[in-house]
Amino acid sequence: MIIEMNNIEKHFGDHEVLKDISFGVDSGEVVSIIGPSGSGKSTLLRCATFLETIDGGEILYMGKHAAHTNEHGEAVYVSPQELRKFRTYCGLVFQQFNLFPHYNILKNLTDAPIHVQHRSKEEAEETAMDLLRKMGIADRATAYPYQLSGGQQQRVAIARALAMKPEILFFDEPTSALDPELTGEVLKVIRQLAEEKTTMVVVTHEMPFAKAVSNRVLFMDGGVVVEQGDPHDVFDNPQEERTKQFLQVFER
Repeated sequence: MIIEMNNIEKHFGDHEVLKDISFGVDSGEVVSIIGPSGSGKSTLLRCATFLETIDGGEILYMGKHAAHTNEHGEAVYVSPQELRKFRTYCGLVFQQFNLFPHYNILKNLTDAPIHVQHRSKEEAEETAMDLLRKMGIADRATAYPYQLSGGQQQRVAIARALAMKPEILFFDEPTSALDPELTGEVLKVIRQLAEEKTTMVVVTHEMPFAKAVSNRVLFMDGGVVVEQGDPHDVFDNPQEERTKQFLQVFER
């Protein structure tokens, strides 16, 4: 299993955002997380990628603990040096692209592999160009982010995450900032990655996409996983009343 998150708890002050959440993702699996805004989906991804710290539970990558709860009920992480290794296992694609505006597209892709993973410039650029070709934007390698459409920028962001060669890729509502035409561009790329058995967790409001591409769907609400299972079971025959209410909105 690539990642296991067990009994995860997260608070912001007195507000409990994640409540005893457990799930795991196997190699080659695509898991979609759906649910209303404010249900904890993005926070779960930020905890999985170490942008937020958990308050309870455990996180394992490749069967090894990155964080666990000690005998005092406190979440304890591995050392900063060890945590850097765990961070290499995962990549995150944000809603708002988060590209470096002062770097051209090629440098956006090569900067971290060169300075963080200490790969040679030649290797990093070769990998980057291969990924840009895969994304259909190799001709924009010397352009800057402001010169690209939103859909192109998001494809660059996906390529940048893949350039680090992570074991698993997380997407946090990757199409929420895009209009419908550009949304199709990005979903096509993610669908292609799914066909190539790239391990992914996708937070999305695109229900037909989640149903078509996922191996498993999690429905979250109020900081808990209300229901999870095969996408056809969850979408066509939901067992929980809250899931039914949520999905009815998308059927109108």
